Amino acid sequence: MTSIAFKKKISLTLLATAFMLFASGFVFAPGAYAATTAAAATGFDLNLSLVCFSAALAFGMGALAAGISIGKIGSAAMGAISERPEIASQALIFIALAEGLVIFGFITALMILGKA
Repeated sequence: MTSIAFKKKISLTLLATAFMLFASGFVFAPGAYAATTAAAATGFDLNLSLVCFSAALAFGMGALAAGISIGKIGSAAMGAISERPEIASQALIFIALAEGLVIFGFITALMILGKA
């Protein structure tokens, strides 16, 4: 029974991730970014769409990884702090390091968009 529930959670997670990637990369990003370029006047540009998709992928995966890691680290940190309150500052440092993944994804997305 546990194996079936785990497989169901994994499949729903992959489905939600695929939907997020599709929506952010193919629907929102090219329309928002292409409106400010000369390619918007000429029509559809595949290279611009791929650039926008890769930037959305970089930012989305960074945010997803940060959310997962902060969830795991935060719950472990709260459990450790409840047992030993003096390690609260160390636990916050680990949470801040996990938050850096979003910043790395954002900077990577900006670098990708800057090359277009």
